[in-house]
Amino acid sequence: MTQDTAGIREQARRLGADFVGVADVAGFLSPDYTGNRPQDLMPGIRSVIVIGVVIPKGCIQPLPKGRPEYTNTLMAGTATLRVIAFRLARDLERKGYQAALVPTEGSEFGMWYADKETLRADISLKYAAWLAGLGTYGLNQLLITRETGPRIRMTAILTDAPLDADHPVEETFVRPECAACQKCVKACPVGAINADGTIRAQACRDYMFSTLGGLRCGMCIRVCPL
Repeated sequence: MTQDTAGIREQARRLGADFVGVADVAGFLSPDYTGNRPQDLMPGIRSVIVIGVVIPKGCIQPLPKGRPEYTNTLMAGTATLRVIAFRLARDLERKGYQAALVPTEGSEFGMWYADKETLRADISLKYAAWLAGLGTYGLNQLLITRETGPRIRMTAILTDAPLDADHPVEETFVRPECAACQKCVKACPVGAINADGTIRAQACRDYMFSTLGGLRCGMCIRVCPL
């Protein structure tokens, strides 16, 4: 492992990240990936650093009660990640590399950053995390980690630093357990999650930002047994 890679991992954890991985940008050129590519955002990009924090169970278990507390906890996770990522990006630039932060909110249909029509972010954080070996997808289209399931918050840093890339832990996107589970499909208040693994993102977005007035739903995370 290069000194830069080891240093980034160590510093990210020291600043409060619960997990960190590095995705090889070549993975975004796969025909299986249909989202926006980081190569279109930063010429010369070599690595995508994915960092994340674990969301406490205490704000998830009471759902659908306590949605203000749940939403506030998620936002605190986002704020934490922004500070960590900013510190890492500044350190990369001091070493002569370029670095830019990926918006966290785009991964959850956030109205601030995602495309208003497609609801796609500039790059898929979940796909980057899969490339970095941090987890696999669930039927709820969320990243499922081995240690804490979908109870996570993530962001990423685009950089031209030549870091040592991690590799996917599974060849398939969706966890095989999901096919027989279907709990998130049944729990979704607006039927946005389909049994075949597709999702009606607009229905999810409208429920959170119209019906719930900007609060987060969280039911697909609440019922996930992983």
